[in-house]
Amino acid sequence: MRVLLVEDDPMIGEAVLAALKDASYATDWVRNGLTALGTLKSQHYDLVLLDLGLPGKDGLDVLRSVRATDNPVPLLIITARDGLDDRLQGLDGGADDYVLKPFQMAELLARMRAVLRRKNGNAAPVLGNGMVSLDPTTRQAQVRDATPIQLSGREFALLQALLIRPGAILSRSELEDRIYGWGEEVESNAVEYLIHAIRRKLGADIIKNVRGVGWMVSKPV
Repeated sequence: MRVLLVEDDPMIGEAVLAALKDASYATDWVRNGLTALGTLKSQHYDLVLLDLGLPGKDGLDVLRSVRATDNPVPLLIITARDGLDDRLQGLDGGADDYVLKPFQMAELLARMRAVLRRKNGNAAPVLGNGMVSLDPTTRQAQVRDATPIQLSGREFALLQALLIRPGAILSRSELEDRIYGWGEEVESNAVEYLIHAIRRKLGADIIKNVRGVGWMVSKPV
């Protein structure tokens, strides 16, 4: 899952970036409001973390510009502005949540998971298609009633991308896009290697190959 972090404070940005990567989010970091808008025009993101006090273009203006283009990307404001007017402007302007600094990363990650569940129409915290379930809090996958299996960070990211949209076929480039952030080296057979590893842990039928197109997990029956 790919996240855009928009934060001009280098200390906060580095800490959040490291925590997001540890949590298996492919994360890109920009420090300017105008750069954020340009990046969102050229790259798909599953979620945006947006500071308000930004150079170039204020965060609330960035939010308005994003929503004015009908971009439905889930967006959480992360800011030290704790005034009621700022919170109301952010939420009424289209933000999905408003997180005040300083915050604990565990809470931010939980809020991100909650927003992503709502946006994807999943009330339950665990993703699944009736054959396999995936717990984002533990990175464990479970095939029906079998013992839960621990996945690596990138195995989790790949299976999560498929389980968010069961039945949808994702190409190699689409899967790479959700696993790797800027500057991370992508080996030519990385997706195939991860799928092989997941199948070895969970079974050969968990992920289906659509020859020449990509990979998918079955829709719930």
